[in-house]
Amino acid sequence: MNINIFGSTGIIGCKSLQVINDYFPSIKVNLLCANKNYKLLLIQANKFKPNYIYLNDEKNLKNLKNKLNKKTKLLNKNELIDYLNGSKSELTILAISGYKSLNFLDEIVKNTNNLGLVSKEAIVSAGHLFKKNKYFTKTNIIPLDSEHFSLFEYFNNSKYNNVNNIIITASGGPFYKYKFKDLKNITFNQAVKHPKWNMGYKNSIDSATLVNKCLEVIEAHYLFDIPYNKIKILIHPEALVHSIINKNNFVSSMNLFKNDMRIPIYNFLNLLNLNKKQIQSLEYNSFENFRFFEVKNSNFPIYKYFNELDKSNPSNIIKFNVSNEIAVNLFKKNLIKYTDIYKIIKKVGSLNLYSPLKTIKDIIKYHEKLEKYINQLF
Repeated sequence: MNINIFGSTGIIGCKSLQVINDYFPSIKVNLLCANKNYKLLLIQANKFKPNYIYLNDEKNLKNLKNKLNKKTKLLNKNELIDYLNGSKSELTILAISGYKSLNFLDEIVKNTNNLGLVSKEAIVSAGHLFKKNKYFTKTNIIPLDSEHFSLFEYFNNSKYNNVNNIIITASGGPFYKYKFKDLKNITFNQAVKHPKWNMGYKNSIDSATLVNKCLEVIEAHYLFDIPYNKIKILIHPEALVHSIINKNNFVSSMNLFKNDMRIPIYNFLNLLNLNKKQIQSLEYNSFENFRFFEVKNSNFPIYKYFNELDKSNPSNIIKFNVSNEIAVNLFKKNLIKYTDIYKIIKKVGSLNLYSPLKTIKDIIKYHEKLEKYINQLF
């Protein structure tokens, strides 16, 4: 069985390769795609010897090719698209961060039978197409974010029709006890220091601002066809309960597992029961002192703004997503304060920029249009 991994040098890509190495020797790594980290891609390629690799960084292609093992072919962008269009894979993991995960989505969906989807931006920006056009008719989508994976596990074995509402939990990040107005001088290094998860800087910042959960509400809406008014968020600092299903019969189901991304990845890779070897299970003594808190608007004003947003209009969702992505990168470069992320999201949300959003290409163009406009403003 072959697997293609988009975003192989990121945290999820590396964990996926680790799980394959530890538990699934029968899975052949077929294709690895990375953005700029050619040194790590080279290490991965020489270890796993995939048939193909792709690097989205022309200046380092020569360095990569000169040191690459002879069994692996380095593809350019056109060759990659042609290969995806002319082949089939059993498994694919899409773990590219940001809206650029959409660049190969049309080809990936045609190419693979089972897509492990980590890139929430792909669902957030294009979810209206997925829902309307039955985009994934021939492809099984397995969300690998812990919250949506837990919902997928539940709904895979239960019926939707007896659900009153669902709760998605948030760790609250490092600042959930603080008033937002007191966070003006927070540094980038403080904001990325997540208390429970080891994530890339974008997800870590989004966790601190609660944007991460806002995007996950949109994901849950599109993936499971749940109305927005039936999706709630609770702060859960222990990060062991990933979702709660409140049913119409007054019974609730908690979905819990260790805060370890290897668990969703392992389950995705084991779709065909290739391995019976188990990752260490959650110990019962971990169940003590679970805490759940309502989200305070004074601590997370972005969440308040998100709740007031007209989410029936896809352009509003995309503006929310793109403005946050750009603001996080400005904060990373020390060009704005932590609290300015909220200001940028709110300001961009008021922009009246029309664009058709009927295809993936339309959505990518709208992202680029917004990105250009926002960079001129800030």
